[in-house]
This record gives sequence, structure tokens and C-alpha cells, in this order.
Amino acid sequence: MTADFGRVGVLYGGKSAEREVSLMSGQGVHEALRSMGVDAHLFDLGEKGLVELAQAGFDRVFIALHGRFGEDGTLQGALEWLGIPYTGSGVMASGVAMDKIMTKRIWQHVGLPTPDFVELFDAKDVPAAVQRLGVPMIMKPPHEGSTVGVVRVDHADQAQAAFETAMHYDTVVLAEQFIRGRELTVPIIGTGEQARALPVIDIVAPQGNYDFEHKYYSNDTQYFCPADLPAELTAQVQDLAVRAFQALGCEGWARADFMLDEQNRPWLLEMNTSPGMTSHSLVPMAAKAEGCSYAQLCVNILATARCKVQAIARSL
Repeated sequence: MTADFGRVGVLYGGKSAEREVSLMSGQGVHEALRSMGVDAHLFDLGEKGLVELAQAGFDRVFIALHGRFGEDGTLQGALEWLGIPYTGSGVMASGVAMDKIMTKRIWQHVGLPTPDFVELFDAKDVPAAVQRLGVPMIMKPPHEGSTVGVVRVDHADQAQAAFETAMHYDTVVLAEQFIRGRELTVPIIGTGEQARALPVIDIVAPQGNYDFEHKYYSNDTQYFCPADLPAELTAQVQDLAVRAFQALGCEGWARADFMLDEQNRPWLLEMNTSPGMTSHSLVPMAAKAEGCSYAQLCVNILATARCKVQAIARSL
């Protein structure tokens, strides 16, 4: 029997570049929770504000927002002020994980493998980045997700245009070393020492192009879960995912993205603290491989909802 969670809000939509994905995630989570007997209600933060959220009478909320103003710590801070328990990471971890440059700095500091990078604020700095990182290389806005604004640079003369594309979505650009190999992802469930990795997923997109279309709409992308890897390598990748999650202070659930190079060395790319929950999404896929249904996964995540800052304050 499902626990009585009270009146539950499924926060979705929002106003980031990933609104379209969030609408799909939220609808899926809402239907799943309702099917499990949860008194769940959709709440679109792209159409309603914080005053209406405060008046909605939610006992806890499931955050199904992606990107800015939902995954980046801003909403988490508002929920702390309102005293509404919420799923996923707290204010600090959400903000840090949403910033791919800060994430990589922390991972480097604790000795976790992540591709070399250059932070770019101006087009005049692009040639130096090309010289350092070489081509191919990746240009991306560090505060977006779902491959929004991400460009692969195969030739040096493409770098300036790639910088302008990425800069359209941000005030800074992350130029990143390109790792040739297999794209892997690992969901993590839990908090602190109880955090654990779900099965590794191997993503095979057409021509290696795992873009927005191939993530959410196309049926051409292939997913292998669990990934066909040696047991020792699987354990290594899962361990790195959990350590990366813990290094950022994440909790509840998240998903770590990797590249596995041609020498079978895993490289951390980013941490998603509010992963997609669409029909093509990866956390439900990994949970299913362990025998956990989409609906049960949603309930399990909802059960972890809490106010993090208030919990710390109460313990002082």
C-alpha cells in the first residue's frame, strides 16, 4: 500500500529552454503517481508563480523541472522558505551541478576523471582554446541541459561559429576536450553513504549524434541496459558515478553522464540532478532493469522529499 503523502504537487513546465521536455516528464510522473493512489496535482511554474505555489496547499512536491529556475537551486531555495518538502538535491548541490564548469572544477579537485576544458567569455579567446584542446572539441553553454546549444567542432575554422551558438544560451561558454568512444549514463538513487548506482546504460545514437531529437523523439537511438561491459569496468563506472554524486553533495536521485574512451577509460561529463522522466528517459530504463516499474520509481523518489536547509537548522 502506498504511503499517504498528502496533497502532492508535480512541478513541471517552467520557463527554461527545456520546458518542452519538462512538460512530458511532469505528465508522466503525475499519471504514475495517480495510478499508485497518490493525490497528485500538476503545477506549471511557467504559467503560475510562487504566490500560487504557496497557496496550493501541497504537503510535498515532486520536481519534474529541467534547467534554469527548476534544477539550478533557485526553486529549491524558494521551497525551503515556504517549508515545502521537495525531491532531489538541495540548494547548493542543485546550483553547483547545474554549472558544468564548477562541477568539473570540483571533480578535478577530488581527483575524478573529467575532460580538460577552457572557460570562454569572449570570442577572442577561442583560438587559444582550440590550441589547447585541439579538434574535435565540444562547445556548450554550461548552464543548459538536453544538449541545448551544444556544438561539436571538427575543424578549427568552425570554432568561432560554435562559440556564438553556445553563447546564445549563456554568458559563458564551456570549451571541452572531445572524448571519442561510447556514451554511458548511470542513474544514482539515495543520499550520502546510502547512495547507490543503478545499472549502466550504453547509448548508441545515429552517427554518434545524441542530440535533442534523438534523446526525446526519435526511435533510432539504441539503448543497452545493462551495458555490455566487463564486470570490473561496470563496477568502476558505477563507483565513479556515486563518488561524483557525493562530491557535489547531491541527494535523492540524479544521473551521471560519461564518455568511455577507446582505451576503456571512463570520463565524467556532467551530473543531472533532475533527470528526464519521459518515455525515452534513462532513469526509468535503469530502474526497470532492476525490476522496478516507472510508477514505483516515482513513488520511491517522492518518499525521499524533504527540506534540506530546514533539516540542518533543526539539528543545530
